[in-house]
Amino acid sequence: MSPPISPTAPPGSSVAAMRVGIPRERGRRERRVAAVPATVEFYVGHDWDVVVEAGAGTAAGFDDDAYAAAGAEIVPDAEAAHDADLVLRVGPPTIAELELVPRGAVLVSFLDPFVAVDLVEALAARRIDAVAMEAIPRTTLAQSMDALSSQSTAAGYAAVLLAAAESPRFFPMLTTAAGTIPPARVLVLGVGVAGLMAIATARRLGAVVHAYDIRPETREQVESLGAKFVEAPTQAGDESGYAKEVDEETQRRQQEILADYVADADVLVTTAQIPGRPAPLLVPEDVVARMRPGAVVVDMAAATGGNVAGSKPDEVVEVGGVRIHGPVDLPSRVATDASRMYARNLQNLVGRMITEDGTVAVDLDDDVVGPATIVRDGEVVHPRTRSAMGLEEGT
Repeated sequence: MSPPISPTAPPGSSVAAMRVGIPRERGRRERRVAAVPATVEFYVGHDWDVVVEAGAGTAAGFDDDAYAAAGAEIVPDAEAAHDADLVLRVGPPTIAELELVPRGAVLVSFLDPFVAVDLVEALAARRIDAVAMEAIPRTTLAQSMDALSSQSTAAGYAAVLLAAAESPRFFPMLTTAAGTIPPARVLVLGVGVAGLMAIATARRLGAVVHAYDIRPETREQVESLGAKFVEAPTQAGDESGYAKEVDEETQRRQQEILADYVADADVLVTTAQIPGRPAPLLVPEDVVARMRPGAVVVDMAAATGGNVAGSKPDEVVEVGGVRIHGPVDLPSRVATDASRMYARNLQNLVGRMITEDGTVAVDLDDDVVGPATIVRDGEVVHPRTRSAMGLEEGT
């Protein structure tokens, strides 16, 4: 195991307690927080000092008094919150924020490590050990630490609520004195964690739901939620369970079949993404043009290029009466429960990093921590990040 990070102390004196820092997130419309009072109690229970920046949890529904009651110290600014042996965040720090983190500290956060090369270089230069939550392996062992899944659950739920609020249609069938209103028709493209939650939420609201994913194993999951699986070409996913890119012929056949379903949908939710690559285009312009005025699209992949032609990150684009939403803050729209899940993911991960002397260390041999580590002892160690940076093996 790698040596733990621990403050030095003169012989005969006690070693200072681990200090855990929880800064306030400053990303645009970011309302989540990396620790909730319940997880603060866990860290305090290990005799660690926990510092929480004032107002860090307010937008998620956790006030400073709740953190203080759990044993945290409320500190006034980002500088004090980042001055810790272990810094826990939701979004990646800016370079300026990174300068506030002590050399040799451990940072655990979403880091966008396969794209944000400048940040990774800065982490290595400051010898900050960095663990990226999006790099947690998709294994049974790591399920309780899988923040991509927990936050995708929140996003899928929020996406359907957004669509329902924006749609001019009722979702459920209604029988009224004014006649019978048929249920809305919802189509979900991409049946990962977010897609499954979108299906379940739309079904609970009473909509008729169809769904499609390139991976054939998702059919049973779709049908178990009471939705209908679209009969279009499928192929097995990769070893991590993610969808793989398809060839042009498969994509053409796929789009031909999906076009009629898209045109018939009152609500379209798309979730298909390939980690580290642009999102696949599932709905081209000519298919968008076939959709009825009043239809609502929520493109959850807008930030990585979009599944729907015309979608733009963080914007609403209207095309022929069809409103295409490209939200990038969906988990933050349900910040209380998204934070609870994310904070528990972090707690479970940190729990694996605790050493015998009660400090925290990044162990590259650990089956969960190792694959999620981006920088260790000033060296970029994650293979995909090294490839993105153009680093040769051994350099």
